[in-house]
Amino acid sequence: MLLCQPPVKLFRFQQRRNVRSLSNRFSFTRLLSSVPQAQASLDKECIEFLPWLEQIGGAKIADSLSIGKSTYGRSLFASKVIHAGDCILKVPFKAQITPDELPPYIRDSLTNEVGNIGKLAAVLLIEWKTGQNSKWFPYISRLPWPAEMHNTIFWSEDEFNMIRCSAVHKETIKQKAQIENEFSLVAHALTQHIPGLTKRPDLEEFMYAYALVGSRAWETSKGISLIPFADFINHDGLSASFVLCDEDSQLSRISADRNYSPGDEVLINYGEFSNATLMLDFGFTLPYNIHDEVQIQMDVPNEDPLRNMKLELLQTHRTRRVKDISIFHSSCDTFKIKEVKSAKGKGKGIPQSLRAFARVLCCTIPQELTDLSKEAAKNDGRLARLPFEDRSRELEAHKIILSHINRLIEDHSACIKEMEASNCHSVSQRFAVKRQMARDLLFGELRVLRSAAEWLDRYCTKLFSTP
Repeated sequence: MLLCQPPVKLFRFQQRRNVRSLSNRFSFTRLLSSVPQAQASLDKECIEFLPWLEQIGGAKIADSLSIGKSTYGRSLFASKVIHAGDCILKVPFKAQITPDELPPYIRDSLTNEVGNIGKLAAVLLIEWKTGQNSKWFPYISRLPWPAEMHNTIFWSEDEFNMIRCSAVHKETIKQKAQIENEFSLVAHALTQHIPGLTKRPDLEEFMYAYALVGSRAWETSKGISLIPFADFINHDGLSASFVLCDEDSQLSRISADRNYSPGDEVLINYGEFSNATLMLDFGFTLPYNIHDEVQIQMDVPNEDPLRNMKLELLQTHRTRRVKDISIFHSSCDTFKIKEVKSAKGKGKGIPQSLRAFARVLCCTIPQELTDLSKEAAKNDGRLARLPFEDRSRELEAHKIILSHINRLIEDHSACIKEMEASNCHSVSQRFAVKRQMARDLLFGELRVLRSAAEWLDRYCTKLFSTP
């Protein structure tokens, strides 16, 4: 049995643009508005949906779950008593949607620039264009509408500005660029190879499909797939239930990690994701997320007289595969800081790679860089892993990090203050949801930054006071 990875991650973007409301333009949304069964009662939904899916899969899928509504949209609830360890759901592989659903002549025409997410999004586009004749219509008619999705790629300029101090802002821009690039290739392939497709696919349609796939698809040993019914289950970061892939039985399964009474919402764990990842890839956040982290960037200044030597040294060690050592790739490196919870610990949460980068930055003569290179050769290639023997140099390196983090604290505090000052009771429900997401993100990242700053301040004080 192979444990599936959590839902596929999207992190990639480049050009910011407003995304207009999709509900008026998206043809599939207009189609749903005219289909009575899409507005069916929750009981009827469950009665109709499961038999259809079980017919597709040729096997019983679930007999203890029913479809309902929760704060986060369509969800699954216990329809009878469930005990911890019970297998509550089995979805055969043939009842799942994969990129293999693409017609071979379209799949072969797509270059490697289109990833599995883009290919699966293309499958959804084709099925949407097919309408009620689609084999998968009972499933795709129950997917969230564009207006129900809150991924940051759908945020307006004003909404997006609330999180400008967070790295998720830049990641969102990069992701949009990735989607636009893949869309141009997918749109060309579809219009060239699908007879009767008179209208070129719309970027906003593809963006919606891409976001759906990115938030609902699961990685397997054979790629990615959408798992109908299973993807109605919401996330609980403390749950021990995951989607498991049983290659021998050719199905995906979920077992309960706790007891459920009839009517209880059933939850699983999507993965250990920060709020930044949750809001980018899934369109929601948690009020207090124990997995929150902050992505920061540090670079070698252009005016540094040893810049080229430092870049060369960092480049030399970029291929070192050492745990907690990031891959140096350019003059700018990205690091992820987690909350530092121990007042007396060794700064767990502040990556060793970040401290190493800072030690390289504070070198002022070539000999110091040479010494670091020799030291790395004696320590499995781990660059600047050990503290400087010169306490003043070690102090300087950590003050560089502390100064950078303090600037991020100021930026986050300013964004929060601005957001709170603009509090208005007349805002729309959608804006209120996004503002709460922004609060969850910024306060979580601020908590992480402050914990790192406090530890660094203590470390620097200790270095300064020790003879």
